[in-house]
This record gives sequence, structure tokens and C-alpha cells, in this order.
Amino acid sequence: MSEMKKGFEGTNRTPRANNTREKTAKRKPWTPPQQLDAPPAPEGFKHRWIRAEVRGVEDRQNISARLREGYELVRRDEYPDFEAPVADSGQFEGVFAVGGLVLARIPLETVDERNSYYASKHADQIEAIDHDLMRENAHPTMTIGKPERQSRVTFGGGSAQRES
Repeated sequence: MSEMKKGFEGTNRTPRANNTREKTAKRKPWTPPQQLDAPPAPEGFKHRWIRAEVRGVEDRQNISARLREGYELVRRDEYPDFEAPVADSGQFEGVFAVGGLVLARIPLETVDERNSYYASKHADQIEAIDHDLMRENAHPTMTIGKPERQSRVTFGGGSAQRES
């Protein structure tokens, strides 16, 4: 028996549970708590807080519109290790909820498609405004040049001011 003990003399006999990263990691400095903390979204998705009520009145129209856009509500049981407030009754029972907002996720490809749709709508509106402006340019005494869509910011005086 004493021969078996001699073979383990140089080994570390502390339990592995004592050597976790949590216990060896540096202490994080205090920061104010965030009201709208959310668990990390799965790959290919984005989390957003969406309005479920305003001043205590349910906003069914907004929730319905967001669900039709492609959002799906995030339930507590999907993230058992994440601590955040959860609705304990009603329509959103078991869903992460804070102060009239509920947590939802949407696929990134849907976000990109929506952004390109609205960018296209914006470009169409700018083109229509430019077209109307040029149409009003018919009288030769009241010409309007093509509008510039870029701004310039300068600081201080230019070289003309320095010469005087």
C-alpha cells in the first residue's frame, strides 16, 4: 500500500472545481446596471426590445406588426443561465420583458432586406424631389441649379480672411 502512495507524491490533489476560470478571473469593476441587458443573440439573428405597452395600455398593433415583419419573441427557457426580468403572467408569460418592452429576435438577412427596401424608397423620394425642382426651372430668369447633396464643414477663417 505504501508503494501506491509513493507514485502520487508529485500530483496536485486539489479538486478541479477549485480551478475554474470564474475563481481565477479578475474582478470586474463596478458599472451602473443596464435596464435593457439582453442575452447574446444566436448566430444569424439580432435581438431588439420592442414595445408591448404604452402607459399601461397594451400595444397589440405594434406587436402584431413586428411579428409580421419577422420578429419572434425570446423566451426565458431558451437562456436558462441569463438573469433578466421575465413577464410572469398574461400574453407574454415567460418572455423577457422590461417596463412595457419585450425582447424579440429577427434574422439578420431580414434586417438587411428591410434596410435595402427603405434605402430604395429614400432614393426614389430624393429623385422625385429633384425632378420637381428641375421642372420648376422652366423660366429662363429663375433658373435653379442641380442641387448638391454634400455638405462642407470648415473651421476658422479661410485664406481670404487672412490676407485682409
